[in-house]
Amino acid sequence: MARIAYDSVDAVAFEASRHLTDDGLAAWREAVTRHLDPRPGMRLLDLGAGTGSWARTFTNWYEEVQVVAVEPSEAMRARSVYQPVVAGDAAHIPLDDDSVDAVWMSTVIHHVPDLTAAAHELRRVLRPGAPLLIRSAFAGRHHGISLFRYFPEAIRVLNTYPGVADLEAAFATAGFSTVALEQVPQTTAASLHEAATALRREAHTLLQLISDDEYATGLARLHEAAKTDTKPLVDALDLLVLH
Repeated sequence: MARIAYDSVDAVAFEASRHLTDDGLAAWREAVTRHLDPRPGMRLLDLGAGTGSWARTFTNWYEEVQVVAVEPSEAMRARSVYQPVVAGDAAHIPLDDDSVDAVWMSTVIHHVPDLTAAAHELRRVLRPGAPLLIRSAFAGRHHGISLFRYFPEAIRVLNTYPGVADLEAAFATAGFSTVALEQVPQTTAASLHEAATALRREAHTLLQLISDDEYATGLARLHEAAKTDTKPLVDALDLLVLH
C-alpha cells in the first residue's frame, strides 16, 4: 500500500500544482535524453504515472518513442492528461517479459512497500541492459529542495523514505547496478509568490504526513518569504539511473 491513498481530492490537487512546464524542465530533458538515448520504436514505461504529466511530456519530447503509462490509483487515472493509462503497480506490472526498453519512475519510489519485489518485477519487464531512471527526493538528500526551507518538519518524513543505499541494495538482488546519481535542477515556479499561491497540501505526501500545526506554521513562513523573494524558484531533485 502507498503511503497515502490518492483519492479524487488528491488527484485534482496533483494535476493543478505538480505539472511543470517544458521550460521549467529543460535540464531534465537534457539528463533524461542522455541516459535514455531515445530512438525510433523505443518503448518507455512510465510507472506510477500519476496524472500523466511526464507521459505527456515524453511524447512531446520524443515523437519516436512509445510511452506506456501505468498507475495504481483509479482517481489519478481518471484525471490523467495522457491516455491510455492502465492499472498496475511496481509489484504487478501488466506487461510481458522483456517488453520495454526503459522505465521511468518519478516521485513514486517512496510509495513502493517492497523494493525487492519491485526490483524483480522491473527486471522481468525490462529488456537486458535497459535503463531504469528514478527521479526522487531520497532520505538524507533534502538540501536542494526549497520545500524544506519553509517546512523543515517535513525532513522528518523524508528521512522515512528509502535512501540511495536502500535502493541500491534492494535492486542489486535483481541484478541492477548504479550507473549514475545526479541532482537535476528544475524551475518549479516563476516566483516564490506563484509557488505559495499554487501550493496544495493534498498534492504532497510530505506535507500530508506532518501535523496541521506544522503545516500552518510552514505556510506562514512561505507566504512571509514570498513578500520579498521575487526570484524564480529552482529546485534540484535526484536522478538515480540503474542498469
